[in-house]
Amino acid sequence: MKNPRVKINTITNLSDAWNRLDRVNFNYQIKNGTWQNQDRESYFTGDGACILLYNIAKNTVILIKQFRMPSYIDRDNDGMMIEVCAGLLDNDDPVTCIIKEVEEETGYKIDTVKKVLEVYSSPGAMTEKLYYFITEYNETMKVSDGGGLVSETEEIEVLEYNFDTALKMINSGEIKDAKTILLLQYIRINRIM
Repeated sequence: MKNPRVKINTITNLSDAWNRLDRVNFNYQIKNGTWQNQDRESYFTGDGACILLYNIAKNTVILIKQFRMPSYIDRDNDGMMIEVCAGLLDNDDPVTCIIKEVEEETGYKIDTVKKVLEVYSSPGAMTEKLYYFITEYNETMKVSDGGGLVSETEEIEVLEYNFDTALKMINSGEIKDAKTILLLQYIRINRIM
């Protein structure tokens, strides 16, 4: 359902290189009935899916490490981010996407996942909605080294951490990725591990 308090005037494309970036000029009616004219930029990245693989018997989780340019240029760090496995949906549904991404990035072949959340990543600037999943893994599911696809310019390091260590890495600042923090906390809050 569209919001009757919003009237879009113009949408101007600013970039269509990696993804689409538009400037939107619109009128927004505030509570007292007055209309305000506003400009906002919206980045259309496409929706994605992410997953936390966990092993109850070993008390471990699978995470990945990869270079992220925006984190590199935004702050004084090396741009290497520790994250859960994730990927853009492209033309797949969220379940198909994440099962494929797990094998490409981590080397584990999974058949089932449990959807736990559906969240807008940064609704003030991006259209991206992420579908959050969890699944249990074990060593018999390991079919390759993972590491991502060269064709997608991925160079991914697969990491296995003790669950308690991963939680401590949030507090130490080693894990700074929101989707990873959300899924680790989901596992903790719901006493899965």
